Amino acid sequence: MTNERSHELGRQLARGARGEGEARSTTRLASGSPPGALPVEGGRAEPPVKDGRAMTAPRQLCTFTLDGLYLGIDVREVQEVMTFHEMTRVPRAAAVIRGLINLRGQIVPALDLRRRLKLGEADGGRPPMNVVVRSTDGPVSLLVDEIGDVVQVAEEDFERRPETLTGVARELIQGAYKLEDRLLLVLDTARVLQLDRESAARPRPGKGEPE
Repeated sequence: MTNERSHELGRQLARGARGEGEARSTTRLASGSPPGALPVEGGRAEPPVKDGRAMTAPRQLCTFTLDGLYLGIDVREVQEVMTFHEMTRVPRAAAVIRGLINLRGQIVPALDLRRRLKLGEADGGRPPMNVVVRSTDGPVSLLVDEIGDVVQVAEEDFERRPETLTGVARELIQGAYKLEDRLLLVLDTARVLQLDRESAARPRPGKGEPE
């Protein structure tokens, strides 16, 4: 992922994070009522209907890959995305915390999402990328394999998480959207950031390493 593409994705995230209400108003002023909408008194439009169900406004997800999985987070939860950033190791930190990132003077913890989901370690061929998410305690960077694009999905297409997911990964996935070519899994960011004793446990030091 080049810096130019990272900046473009950042612009997409900024547009998506302005707030759904503002985004919807802007869209309707520019292009009129959504396809299939029925005009009503007062100039307002009722939501379009599909298969007898009212269609809601599209949802925007910031996507990325991790150990072959295609994952997404609501754009409103994402502060920014970055290519590899140097990290400062933290002694005695939890196993999932790879280090700290200096983000324009703000110190941000970097959480290894592979370790958090109990997936295999990366092969080391390419450095991880950063999806910086907002939390009540400040921003946290999620380390991922590859950053994708901002994808728009329909809320009514949301499905339960697939039965093939097991273990911790299953617990941290909210559900899924079936796209044309693959399955998009929605990550539960709040639960990912809640480190329990098992996920926070530090790996045992090797021979000769300090405790």
